Amino acid sequence: MTNSVLAGAKSIGQRLFGGYAELLRIPHTARFSVGSVIACMPFPMVGMTITISVQHYYGNYSLAGALSGRHAKAPFSPSVQAIALAVASPVLGKLVDKFGQRQVSIPTIIVWMIAATALVSCITARVPSWILFCIVPFMAAIPPWGAMSRQRWTTLLKGDTEKTNRALSLSGVFDECMWVIGNPLASTLAVISGLLAFSFTGVCVVVGALMFLTELSTEPKSQTQLAREAGMTRKEYREREAARSKALQAETAIEYARDRARSEGKTAAEVQAAMDQAAADVNAGRKESIWGPGLIAVCVTWFGLGAFQSAAGISIVAFATEANMKQYTGFVFACFSFSSLIGALVYGAKNWTIPLWKRFYFCLVVVDLGIGSFMFAKHLWVIMIIYLFIGVCQAPTWVNGNQLMLHLVPPTRFTEGMAWMGAMNSIGGSVGSAIAGQFIDRMGSHGGFIVVTALALTSLVIALFGFKQIKDSTEQPMLTTVSV
Repeated sequence: MTNSVLAGAKSIGQRLFGGYAELLRIPHTARFSVGSVIACMPFPMVGMTITISVQHYYGNYSLAGALSGRHAKAPFSPSVQAIALAVASPVLGKLVDKFGQRQVSIPTIIVWMIAATALVSCITARVPSWILFCIVPFMAAIPPWGAMSRQRWTTLLKGDTEKTNRALSLSGVFDECMWVIGNPLASTLAVISGLLAFSFTGVCVVVGALMFLTELSTEPKSQTQLAREAGMTRKEYREREAARSKALQAETAIEYARDRARSEGKTAAEVQAAMDQAAADVNAGRKESIWGPGLIAVCVTWFGLGAFQSAAGISIVAFATEANMKQYTGFVFACFSFSSLIGALVYGAKNWTIPLWKRFYFCLVVVDLGIGSFMFAKHLWVIMIIYLFIGVCQAPTWVNGNQLMLHLVPPTRFTEGMAWMGAMNSIGGSVGSAIAGQFIDRMGSHGGFIVVTALALTSLVIALFGFKQIKDSTEQPMLTTVSV
């Protein structure tokens, strides 16, 4: 009996983790993969450190709420920084493509280190709050480690779709592990000393960056390098690649128009006319509008997700502070991240036959109602247990949202649709924490949780506005096939 159980457990472990281990055995991959995660520690640690430190030195939740917001997966991410990240991240990504990962990352890290040193010094010195708002935007000077790591994987595994998908899943698992480790570390260290927390984060940035940037064999070539090798200027190279991209866009647009026209029961002549129009639109530089009820509903829902989750984050800190349990807040958020990690592993390993729209709304309802129930919790550990239950739907909610973009926007506009989702989530995080901070100062943590519940229910109602388009576009199952 025991042997059967062990054999079964081994089989399950092999199925879930065997493929990941195979990837990490490829020379040089483990180094840059782990390095990127370590270098990303500012994401789970800085926001919580700022929130706890500002509340300790200034005794003001409104200020903490204005400075702290919700990142896509983090309990906190400085609100001003979240907005700055929404602006800086695409710019940094574009610069990386142009000039190379090392060339952009090194000066960016220097800016972040100076900003972090200045910020912790100013917080401990209790300088006027406007100075903090001037410094925090520079904390957005974080190289896009996750994107750069994924770029290395896709370059290294080019042509192998199965391994590439597996590598991207591995990156997602590493991300969740980062939140699991970073959150309790931040809360523990910040309670002891904000300087200690920032110092530890800085060490992580330096160590992770050295591991990642000194691994030269897997670094993709920049536009500058490729242009030089082709005997062109960077402008000439971009023009050539733009022409190739336009041809690919035209091909994709024609295919998309053909499939959509056929699904609508159009005649052969109408199908051909739709294909011709799609080609003409691409050649003329015209873009099909992506703003239908479905996309609007998803984007506003993502705004709501950021808003009520950021409000929940600062409300939990206030709740724990009132209960003299502030040092445990990181563990509460780590439970959420750990549960989300388990959800990501299980959800990605299954081939789903349930239509995507059903999975989307089910996971959204669980997350929204679960977090909305925090206002009834009487103890911090109750909130932790709720997080453990609803966390398994957190990662699938994001996966489902990403898959919805494949149905709601043309393939050539997928990146644009994803960008709008991310931007709306960041803005929502900024708004939610700021509103919650005002209520906490007046009513205590209960006031913050009232805001959380109101935002969660509003987000759920808004998601239903796009129900028809979401349901109609995803009626056929969208299989989530992740081979692990």
